[in-house]
Amino acid sequence: MTADDERSVLEVRRALRDAKRVVVKIGSRSLLAAPDRFARMAAQVAALRAEGRSVVVVSSGAIALGRERLGLDRRPKDMARLQAAAAAGQSRLVRAWEDAFEPHGVPVAQVLLTHADLGDRDRYLNARRALEALVELGAIPIINENDTVAVEEIKFGDNDQLAAMVATLVGADLLVLLTDVEGVLDHAGARLPLVRDVDEVLAFLRAPTDDVGLGGMASKVDAARRATLRGVPVAIADARDPELLGKLVAGDDVGTLFLPKGAKLASRKHWIAYTLRPKGDVIVDAGAAEALQAGKASLLPAGVIGVRGELEPGDAVRLVTADGRELGRGLVRYGTLDIARLAGAKSDQIETRLGRPGSGVIVHRDDLVVS
Repeated sequence: MTADDERSVLEVRRALRDAKRVVVKIGSRSLLAAPDRFARMAAQVAALRAEGRSVVVVSSGAIALGRERLGLDRRPKDMARLQAAAAAGQSRLVRAWEDAFEPHGVPVAQVLLTHADLGDRDRYLNARRALEALVELGAIPIINENDTVAVEEIKFGDNDQLAAMVATLVGADLLVLLTDVEGVLDHAGARLPLVRDVDEVLAFLRAPTDDVGLGGMASKVDAARRATLRGVPVAIADARDPELLGKLVAGDDVGTLFLPKGAKLASRKHWIAYTLRPKGDVIVDAGAAEALQAGKASLLPAGVIGVRGELEPGDAVRLVTADGRELGRGLVRYGTLDIARLAGAKSDQIETRLGRPGSGVIVHRDDLVVS
């Protein structure tokens, strides 16, 4: 790293001193690696609160603790046993956090979420208000996926992805993803201090080596991509360091810091792009693709050449070219059959094709996020 690069890193990190709201995610592997890990994390979080910062914790560990409680020697494969392990372990997880924060006089509050809670806009906003109230009342929200009721259709995938969504949900100034290495390491094992483009580090990623957790570094980097596109800086850093959080917000050169990328997406558009799961594809022609990529156009029926999936009005879709390239995501104003009927239609043909009056827009630009 050149002297100019080092100065640039220091300048970027100094901005973290102003972070008022921090989301900290710790996974099962890191949390259960040492008997004092809960206490160490609680002490660091309490120190941030004493500086006037608010903190939200996203914590894994329920399934791993439930495995121990139920005498299972490995992570279950079937959904019912995973749910059973989560049910047995969640109370132990929250009790461990309560015990860790008690010496600091800090109350904790359990918050369990499924993807469906954040995929519905009203429930998303309700969750935001509840978390705001907890923070205002001086509690530390301990957020986990509700694995006891989660099924494949509503799972986040892992808590790294959940943490990225929570960072957007609560308006975080910094997202910290904890792991048991110094940060993202290159092929020589050296820590990368700063990442401006997530694609630069993809070649360095390795798969997890045990069955304690789900994430691994690849999941953390993908979560960093999601959060940085919302304008949130992300640090992937070492859970073993008992002073890690304080060092980060002091601007010290620890962990790997991912810079916010591009213009900050509005909350609703980030929700469309990175929280909702597409239920199908709308295929567009070259002219529509060019107009959409210009960033100011709605998708009109004339630009549609096909549709895939069982869609209802309001569903999230991918907008793709004929060769499968994704252009963006949005919310459709018609279901599958009506989109198929309207494909290629000019504005004066809409009523004839539908057999009723209808909107001249398939996806409005206010409901559209271009990749």
